[in-house]
Amino acid sequence: MSLAHILLVLVAAAIPLPAGPPVGMDYLAYDAATNRLWVPAGNTGNVDVVDVATLKVTPLGGFSTAPPRKIGRPRMGPSSAAVGGGVVWVGNRANNAVVGFDAKSLKTRGSAITLSAMPDGLAYVARTRELWVTMPGLRALAVVRVSDDKPGIAGKVELDGAPEGYAVDDARGTFYTNLEDRDETLTLDVKTRQVIARWPSGCGADGPRGLALDGPRRLLFVACTDGAGVFDLAQCGKAVGRIKTGGGVDNLAYDQTRRLLFVAAGKDAKMTIAHVADSGALDVVATVATTPGARNPVLDARGTAYVEDAAAGQLLIFGADTFSPKVDAPTRGARK
Repeated sequence: MSLAHILLVLVAAAIPLPAGPPVGMDYLAYDAATNRLWVPAGNTGNVDVVDVATLKVTPLGGFSTAPPRKIGRPRMGPSSAAVGGGVVWVGNRANNAVVGFDAKSLKTRGSAITLSAMPDGLAYVARTRELWVTMPGLRALAVVRVSDDKPGIAGKVELDGAPEGYAVDDARGTFYTNLEDRDETLTLDVKTRQVIARWPSGCGADGPRGLALDGPRRLLFVACTDGAGVFDLAQCGKAVGRIKTGGGVDNLAYDQTRRLLFVAAGKDAKMTIAHVADSGALDVVATVATTPGARNPVLDARGTAYVEDAAAGQLLIFGADTFSPKVDAPTRGARK
């Protein structure tokens, strides 16, 4: 199957963030219910909440910060966010804590929960009403109970490598993460908290990074530091697609409706947009210039991409105003 054409209208703009530059950023989260983008702003001690409709930025301050563990990096602070059940959870690397905010009022919900190690990524698991937290330093996942008014630690999942990235398929009750130091991708059952499948990520010595999921088509996208791979979950993680995009890739974003994968390569200062075929094969349809170091795209409900520009303390905006994919065969749809 070949892609006949796809028309993109991309308009670049930027949202300056308070208290920067620089602004250390990692895992952002978009809340479709409130049309807000949550930006944990690390070294500034803020979580900046962006109203996507108006681009107004509301900083939530007072988060702890700490000296970086690597020379030349900004101070550590809030670094990850996850949306679920009307609450936005924020992880802080400075004090190993997660804290919840009411998604509408922006007020805190209860006390912070202290973890046994530094949190990296946060994922809300709707099926179990839990927050799963990757802790690469401990080679484990923390499971946090958030189903009542007294959230707390519900357990820990020991792994044989350092977890990096996450994706959740609530329909099937599965959680996905990578082992960065083993170049592997894992599937876990959210009820039993057991690893039920694993396969090579194919990223090489630098290992895999972020993840994205097309649940209905059973495709899992794995970021490598220089591109992305596609794995067919219906075929036990069979590799079905791969692209090279340039260096400095960390996380990636996927538009399931338009079947577009967004991969930002910070070292090469560009973002690659690829169409995903029924088979999982990737066809590059656009490459747009970003800025040095820009990475980790996040999409809103309109398909607009927001890309972290930490050095300049801003978010780059690439608005996809027109998408017209035309393919020469019908889509496969959902698979069991």
